This record gives sequence, C-alpha cells and structure tokens, in this order.
Amino acid sequence: MVERSSRISGFYKLTREERIEHVRRFASLTDDETRGLSGGALSLDVAERMVENVIGLMEVPLGIAVNFLINGQDYLIPMAIEEPSVIAAASNAAKMARAGGGFYTSSTPPVMIGQVQLLGVPDPFGAKMEVIRRKEEVLEIANSKDPVLVKHGGGAKDIEVRVLDTPRGAMVVVHLLVDCRDAMGANAVNTMAEAVAPTLAHITGGRPLLRIISNLADRRLARARAVFPKDAIGGDEVVEGILDAHALAKADPYRAATHNKGIMNGITAMALATGNDTRAIEAGAHAYAARYGRYEPLSTWEKNANGDLVGTIELPMAVGLVGGATRTHPTAQTNVKILGVKSASELAEVMAAVGLAQNFAALRALVTEGIQRGHMSLHSRNVAIAAGAEGKLVDIVAERMVQEGVIRVDRARQLIEELKNE
Repeated sequence: MVERSSRISGFYKLTREERIEHVRRFASLTDDETRGLSGGALSLDVAERMVENVIGLMEVPLGIAVNFLINGQDYLIPMAIEEPSVIAAASNAAKMARAGGGFYTSSTPPVMIGQVQLLGVPDPFGAKMEVIRRKEEVLEIANSKDPVLVKHGGGAKDIEVRVLDTPRGAMVVVHLLVDCRDAMGANAVNTMAEAVAPTLAHITGGRPLLRIISNLADRRLARARAVFPKDAIGGDEVVEGILDAHALAKADPYRAATHNKGIMNGITAMALATGNDTRAIEAGAHAYAARYGRYEPLSTWEKNANGDLVGTIELPMAVGLVGGATRTHPTAQTNVKILGVKSASELAEVMAAVGLAQNFAALRALVTEGIQRGHMSLHSRNVAIAAGAEGKLVDIVAERMVQEGVIRVDRARQLIEELKNE
C-alpha cells in the first residue's frame, strides 16, 4: 500500500528528480503524467483551442507544498507561482499547524448567483412580489437548460429579488441561486440567466439588460481553522505579535490589502495549478472582504485559554473540477490527481486551509525576523540568474549576496566576474 503522508522532512533539500519521485508515489502518477510535470504537457494545438490569437505558451514554476494535514488527511499541494518563498512558507506553516492537529475545514453548498437586471419597471416593489409568487415557473425554465446538472442534484434552487436605487433610477435585480455541484458554474449560470430573462421581463413589465453570474460568491463559502501551539511557533511573544499585526489589519485597509494578498498568494497559486479561474476567485475574495462597507482581513487571529494562537478564515471559493481548463490542461488534471480531491467543495476547503497557512507564515515572519530575510534569500537566486549566472554559479553568487546583505543585479554581475577570474 502506498503511504500517503505529506510530512516529508527536508523536501527542499532533495534533488528535483527525488521530489518528483515522492510526488509520483504519493499520487500514483503514470509515466506520462510524471513526464508532463517537467513541461510540454500543454501543446500549442490545445492552447489554440483554449484562447484566441495564440502565439506560444507562458510557463510558470510549479512547486509542491508539503506537511498539510487537513481534517485528518494528508495532502501534497501543487502551487503554480513565480514568487519565491511562498511555497516554502506554506510548507513551514503547515508543519507548525500539525503540532495542533492540522487544519479543520468546512464549506457551504456550491451555490452561485446569476443576476438579471431589469430596467424601466413601473412598480418595482409590486413586481418583486409577483416574481417571488411565480418562482417555480422561473426555476423550471432555468433548470430546463441543464438537465444533466439537475440529474446530479444541482440546478436552480431559489430566487431573490432586489430593488436598487441607482444613479440611473430604480432597477429590479433578480438573483438566480444555482447549485453548481463540481463545476465552477459560470457557463451554466449565465445560460440559465439568459433563459429566464424574457419571462422576468414579461412578469415585471421591465426590459432585461445584464444577465450574468456574480463573482461575489457569498453563498459558496469555504472555511478553515487551525491551532498553532505557542511552543511550536516561538512562544508568547510571537503569539502577541501576530495578534497585534491582525489588529492593525482590522483597523487599517492599507494593511488589510497586504494581509489579504498574502492569503491569496497560496489560494491563487493553487487555483492556477488546478486550472481554475484565478480572477473570479480574487474578485470574490476582495469583494467579500469589503462586504460591511469597509475593507477588512479575510482571516481572524485569536488566543485560546492555553495561550495558543488560533487562526480562522472564511471566504467565497468558486472553484470546480469539471469544465474549463481543469479538464483541458493536462498538467491541471495531474495536479488535481496529486491533490486527491474528489469534489469541488473539498478543493475549496483545501484552498482555504492553504490561504490560512500562507497568512500565518507571513505574519510570523513580519513579527519576528521581518519579511525580507527569508524572502530575499530566495529572491537572490532570481537576481543571480538575471545577472547571467548559470549552473552552480547561481547558488554561489546568491549565497554571497545574502551574506553581504546586498541583493542587486549590479552586485551579482560583479561577483560573477570575480568568480570567473578566480
């Protein structure tokens, strides 16, 4: 039986081939899937059919975050990202969270909102009541457009009607609440919204204009919680520092923006790796952060009775396992296999846990050594490469710059010349 433990000591010290072998065994990858991790899995012919005006492919580094224990299950986390230190930080945070039992997650049903905008309605509030009265008729029309989704337990489940006062006058906006099951749902929801628009226009006496999904997926939430024992993270001083850092994010949107960016480092990297819509996820998260009229942090940090740090997070997570690039891109399919998730809800919950881990890692670095020490140490290799270093020279130049505390391209070039002349 294959051991599925994500607790891999010194994973970063292994050669690339050894890391790939760990992942291959963990996820039982085929030879073709394993080869695809090294690039070339996405052909130009497939890319040509995914987007318009194709001229080539843009590669992003793909790494694995280790140590994640979520709801008692081990996960290896594929992350596609160009920023150094993110994957290492997530792995380290997950290791510390294991000392407190790992991450515990939950989620709401995968319900998305389709909006139908109606203009020129003579009696908006009377129209609202009439639409609600004829709800079943509207839902029947919507569900007729996707019998497969309905067969799998999804489909349009309910409606809401809002009367909005806008600079262009009163508008009636109907929300179609659609359970998308394991799909992100944009295509299904948009099709349903367009299908019910003529009926809604007839009912209200208005004119339909926009008929489209909302990316503020506040009916499709993912949540995660973890306890970080104080002894595992550096003691009482670190706990208090993180609480003070969170207090600033709660009070100041300038800090909250960066706080949430750290969360999205992990979530967006996972979304990209699995072929999900990174822009939709980011838009929903940031809108949710401002749902009370003020931009606030997506996570909360507290101290329990034992003095340990407790982190929680809740945010919209519109992700899918069927349709879109998740089913088209070969590497995205392999990454889903590495994760081992069986539903869109499970994927969303794992993403929430990764976001919380990433947030903890950033906060701990900020209140201890500062964010630059670890980040710049890893960034130094990129600087060395940009300066023209190759092979073993990359690590030598990077290490020298870190020792000096000067990480710049001009200094890297000087070091390259000095080392070549020795």
